[in-house]
Amino acid sequence: MRAKRAYGLKRPKLRQSWNKYNLYNLSRAEPPNITTRTFFQQKWSAKSTARAYHGETVKEKHWQRMFRRRLRSVIPMDHNQLARSDGYEQAEGRGSGLEPHPDNKPRPFPKTPYMNMTFAPLERRLDTAVFRAMFASSTRQARQFVVHGDVKVNGKKMIYPGYLLNPGDMFQVEPDRVMFATGASKDARERRAGRKARQKSQASAAKSQDALPSDTDPAPTTEDPSLTSTADEPSSDSNKETLQSLLSQAKNLLTTPSSASKMSGKRKQDLRAFQRLLKRTLSRSRSQSIFPHENTTLTDSLDAQLQELTQKLNINPAPPADEKIDPRDPGPETLTPENSSLLRKALTEARENPIDVTKPYATPWRPRPYMSAFAFIPRYLEVHHRICSAVYLRHPVARPGLGEVPTPFGNDVNGLSFNWYLRRR
Repeated sequence: MRAKRAYGLKRPKLRQSWNKYNLYNLSRAEPPNITTRTFFQQKWSAKSTARAYHGETVKEKHWQRMFRRRLRSVIPMDHNQLARSDGYEQAEGRGSGLEPHPDNKPRPFPKTPYMNMTFAPLERRLDTAVFRAMFASSTRQARQFVVHGDVKVNGKKMIYPGYLLNPGDMFQVEPDRVMFATGASKDARERRAGRKARQKSQASAAKSQDALPSDTDPAPTTEDPSLTSTADEPSSDSNKETLQSLLSQAKNLLTTPSSASKMSGKRKQDLRAFQRLLKRTLSRSRSQSIFPHENTTLTDSLDAQLQELTQKLNINPAPPADEKIDPRDPGPETLTPENSSLLRKALTEARENPIDVTKPYATPWRPRPYMSAFAFIPRYLEVHHRICSAVYLRHPVARPGLGEVPTPFGNDVNGLSFNWYLRRR
């Protein structure tokens, strides 16, 4: 459902979002009509339009304190020309009509869009940097990630979206949150499968909770000798179900008001740490279920799986080229090298991007629709998408023909906005 207040179609406001309605508004955006307006009206309308995109979650008074009339810029210089000459040739023939050859004339630099750097201070904010690094689909979602504690700056949790990054700061986002933000949403079938999986886990948790004597009773320190024989070789499915039931029990204890009010703060911290330990164990067991032998390399595991699949499908490897085959004899099916490579690639993709109905996004993971139009990284960020971390290299600057602050507006709108805030400093 479209949020009419944020993505209106009658009076469109451009936002920092990957929403499809926002993309439609971007495609039909036109420069404002300034023929019948006073200069004050032009500045106000430009400020209103630009502020809807740059820092929509930032209060106006806060932004006025952040505004700086100094606009950072650089001018690239030809290092080869500086090494060849010290400038003496510019004084040769001055006043005598000596002109350089047309091929040797320096080419004029394109104009520097200084006004596009009006909202450069907002690019230092942590929520804006998370959105620019493609870790969230909008600045509002990036702000939610920061407030919920899913973002770390220099290895420490940061819960303030307005934290100003300094050059060299590294920020990280939880990979599950990034995959949820940038991945496609589930369809009806996948949501139904997720509900069934949750219901099954809740039922197993309720059964295990009924079997337990009490939450306050201490755990027994001795083992039952009758269970030692069966517990020598536990199955992976039973261990996984036990861990999931323990995880759901800990969650119920923390979320139930009657039990949570009776527990101390230390007890709650221990339960949360126990939850994190169980989640790590479950994720490790899931990866081990795909590849049970951890000490083997990826190639060996793929070869073993490939051989197992060919045996199950009753497929023989391709015969050598010099062997003669009777065309009238059908024989068993053969696996050509091309099909073998395709099967190996499919196994690799199944390992790296498995199907998991418990995830809040569609699996196997695929990018969300209408994402390609916003898939770019600014120059002042260095992003590593495999580990969901980025480094804020430096402050954005303007250079000839390029302003490093991404903006959908031209130099005229940003210039009017700059004049509006320049008057109020």
